[in-house]
Amino acid sequence: MQDNNLFDARFDYKSLCFKLSSWRSYAEVFGIILLPVFLIFLEKETGSALVYTALFLALYREGLSGIIIGSAFLAVVLFVASLSLNDVYWGDTQAQIWSLATIIMLAVFVLLLLRPAKNKRLFHWLIVSELALYVIAWGGSFFFPMNYAYVAILQLGLLLIYCFTQAFRYYARRYFLILFFAIACILYTLSVSFVFEKVLQPHQQVRISVALGLKEDPKGVGYNVNQAKIAVGSGGLTGKGFLQGTQTKLNYVPEQDTDFIFCTVGEEMGFIGSSALLIVYLILILRIYYLAERQTTAFGRVYGYCVGSIFFFHLSINVGMVIGLVPVIGIPLPFFSYGGSSLWGFTILLFLFLRIDASRKLESTASSPALRGLV
Repeated sequence: MQDNNLFDARFDYKSLCFKLSSWRSYAEVFGIILLPVFLIFLEKETGSALVYTALFLALYREGLSGIIIGSAFLAVVLFVASLSLNDVYWGDTQAQIWSLATIIMLAVFVLLLLRPAKNKRLFHWLIVSELALYVIAWGGSFFFPMNYAYVAILQLGLLLIYCFTQAFRYYARRYFLILFFAIACILYTLSVSFVFEKVLQPHQQVRISVALGLKEDPKGVGYNVNQAKIAVGSGGLTGKGFLQGTQTKLNYVPEQDTDFIFCTVGEEMGFIGSSALLIVYLILILRIYYLAERQTTAFGRVYGYCVGSIFFFHLSINVGMVIGLVPVIGIPLPFFSYGGSSLWGFTILLFLFLRIDASRKLESTASSPALRGLV
């Protein structure tokens, strides 16, 4: 009887759940993730450091606020808009200022709509006022040139005044946070040019510029991507056949065995073969998530989601840079790219998770009523 109690107590820890519910838990998690990221950045391995951002997808399952992930996505959008629309005019409108102010304004509106406003009538008047500004500006454009960038700035300022007055009128925490969020977004957009020119390395600046179409460098940094896109496009629907690719076999595509190996698949197997490969990867990642969800320990579940997120990140970035959707970073394609370290790394990640899942099965079998009496 005593052994049975010990056996039951051994599994009590399974009921413990890891949840991001306090500032301390957030600090611990972000510290564990950001410390190696900082050390890797010091070694100037940006691609390896960016892999750690995939772990935030796993933390979303454990209670990470969607606002944090949405803010990260918003930061990328603001960064791209600030660079790609610099010195661009749509008629008399400064495209950069208008787009940035409008994006921040829409983000603030989304946060305000997540919870009902304290004073709904005032909030409705705010929406009417925002729309009226555009109507007045549109009407005035028939008589004199109109820079809608100033209209967007005026709208954003009106929205900030509303948040400021509501925050001090009701002493509501969420209005203070929204106001802080908006100000942080404005300061972030003002710092994009400085970060791009002074913080990023020259080769990183060129890669981002080429990816955004701000600079043409077909014989330099853009050579790999251009040749890879030509190889993928030449494959057509069914491809040229195994080992029959001209772009790859004639070595027009550099690094085709490592970072740009997906272009070989696209050229030889075509759209059908590339789609089949992506479907296989999707099945693998979904299977990992499925096994992670049925783990009986918090560690097993978190580790499984981390493995699936790392695979998803490598797949999306590698394929994205081959077809020109993201800058060239140097992320291998799991189990395809040539290289012993990446193959060993992915294999060990998957092996450890399978071992954890096997232990779960053994524990579930041992805890069954038929075997419990034998303990």
